[in-house]
Amino acid sequence: MKILLVYPETPPSFWSFTEALKFVSKKSPEPPLGLITVAALLPKDWEKKLIDVNVSKFKNEHILWADYVFLSGMNIHIKSFKEIIRRCNTLGTKVVAGGPLATTQFNDFLGVDHFILNEAEITLPQFLKDLKNGNPKPVYTSDRYPDITLSPKPMWELLDIKKYASLSLQYSRGCPYDCEFCSITMLNGGKPRTKTFKQFIGELETIYELGWRGPLSIVDDNFIGNKRKLKNEVLSGLINWSKQKKYPFNFITEVSINLADDEQLMDMMIESGFNSIFVGIETPNDESLVECGKAQNLKRNLVSSVEKLQKHGFIVSGGFIVGFDSDTPKVFEEQINFIQKSGIVSAMVGLLNAPTGTKLFKRMKNENRLLSIFGGDNMDGSMNFIPRMNYSELISGYSKVIKTIYSQKEYFYRLKHFLHNYKMPVWSSNKIRFTEIKAFLKLVWLLGTLEKGKKYFWKLIAVSLFKYPEKFPLAMTMAVYGYHYRKIAARV
Repeated sequence: MKILLVYPETPPSFWSFTEALKFVSKKSPEPPLGLITVAALLPKDWEKKLIDVNVSKFKNEHILWADYVFLSGMNIHIKSFKEIIRRCNTLGTKVVAGGPLATTQFNDFLGVDHFILNEAEITLPQFLKDLKNGNPKPVYTSDRYPDITLSPKPMWELLDIKKYASLSLQYSRGCPYDCEFCSITMLNGGKPRTKTFKQFIGELETIYELGWRGPLSIVDDNFIGNKRKLKNEVLSGLINWSKQKKYPFNFITEVSINLADDEQLMDMMIESGFNSIFVGIETPNDESLVECGKAQNLKRNLVSSVEKLQKHGFIVSGGFIVGFDSDTPKVFEEQINFIQKSGIVSAMVGLLNAPTGTKLFKRMKNENRLLSIFGGDNMDGSMNFIPRMNYSELISGYSKVIKTIYSQKEYFYRLKHFLHNYKMPVWSSNKIRFTEIKAFLKLVWLLGTLEKGKKYFWKLIAVSLFKYPEKFPLAMTMAVYGYHYRKIAARV
């Protein structure tokens, strides 16, 4: 068999980092980890090629080469997903689709020959067996969760790693929390399943041997979902590995805010090489936190928790939401004040949407408030249900939040606050590479000469050089992010 694995195009969005990637001559933030894991599950003697539409041209000759096109993606990819199916149908190549988007919305797609839903470790072998016997079914699904200690090592060798800003791997699946708007527990369960330490280190070794150095995303639903195993088995070994290799990677992952309650876990993560985390803050409104089931964020001072994480050495990115039923018009100013006080430089503020199959989706359907299928971009001003707040008032307030926090003035002051709070890990390198010098020159040209409000860029240079010289490269990276966020904010 000849198998072409295809990953759809990610449209410009908060997480696409489209504008930021231009500074470092990269094409995409991360590679399609799911597809290269699926590739490893296919028979070894099959020919495999990967096309990530975000980094390579997707040509008709690629489709014609293949016996099957294997397609995966998320909600944000829905437009490109449908276009790829259409092209394959036109050229007569069969399509096999899976991943989060197909699992939750497979009834919305025409032209797919076989759906491999849920987690491929269970459903893909069933398809392969039937294919061998000549009677493959249209849909394969399962209500079981696989033992991921049996999951194969992803085929990173299929990637052109130079085109990515970071590489990625996975340690666990599942999250112990069940937020109403989130699809994680629906897809991956509420009990975190983990790989063995030997597996995890083996994957790190493979990436290291490929020559990769720098950012490495651990793309777990909640990396600290099983704290005991992390502390007792994984992090102590990872600390030794990172030290022996002289910290080749700086790890990025997603955690819940209660990481701030565990001094030992914070210290071990930093010593292991973690320095960047994404946290779902959602809202400073306690009533809205109760509404969505975000109990882990209650009964705490969220600003203090964020500052504690920063002072331990974590760059904290945050997710925020407006549009809860419990939100009042005061929420917009509350969000702005919280984000500014916390020093969360990368603050993703989106409108509440109800992804297919979530508790929120079901509630909106029962209340006859559901409008459409969630398109995956919660920053494009669209909602797929009727909110309690007047929609015009909601959109106006949301627009104010975005335009305020990403204005050069507010962004500069928030970044300055972050630089004051942030304690750099001792292993951090201040070594400046040629690519970073090129990026800095581009930055000076765009932000220091062409962009309006350039005085804030020069203020940032002065503050970071004279007050925080060891943090100057980080400050410039954050300036690049700010440029990207302003481009996204302009759409809103």
